[in-house]
Amino acid sequence: MNKKLIVINGTMGVGKSSISSKLSKELENSVLLDGDWCWMMNPWKVTEENKKMVEENIIFLLNQFLKNSLFNHVIFTWVMHDENIWHRLHKNLKTKNISIVRFSLICESEQLKKQMKKDKRTEENIAEAIKRIPMYEHQDTIKINTTNKSVGGIVNEIKLIIIQK
Repeated sequence: MNKKLIVINGTMGVGKSSISSKLSKELENSVLLDGDWCWMMNPWKVTEENKKMVEENIIFLLNQFLKNSLFNHVIFTWVMHDENIWHRLHKNLKTKNISIVRFSLICESEQLKKQMKKDKRTEENIAEAIKRIPMYEHQDTIKINTTNKSVGGIVNEIKLIIIQK
């Protein structure tokens, strides 16, 4: 089996973590890295130094997972509203003989607002997430519209695409 790097991207609140977690449980020999884990710091500060550190940590972890012979599926999820974030990561990944399948999860703004309110997100976060939806529609990824779909249904949709790649 050809090893696959599965990238699941999308604005905050769209369901990346839930979908990626379920996908990792359904794909044998898989590992999951949520880019947000590399930002779990107190105090949380977005500085150039911290952005550089987080990206370097993600690159290191992904390369370790990619070279590990146990894993057939490396799942990476993160908010990458700017295509350049992916390009910075990708140019430093060792992906020879590895298939990369990139997804952007998108949904209608009313659905996103509803989901984020349920998750007790701030109005500021909700407004920012809604504003960023169009940024994902133009990325070089496979789009999955999550509006009115279950996590299981979305995971099945992703699995069907992965099998074909």
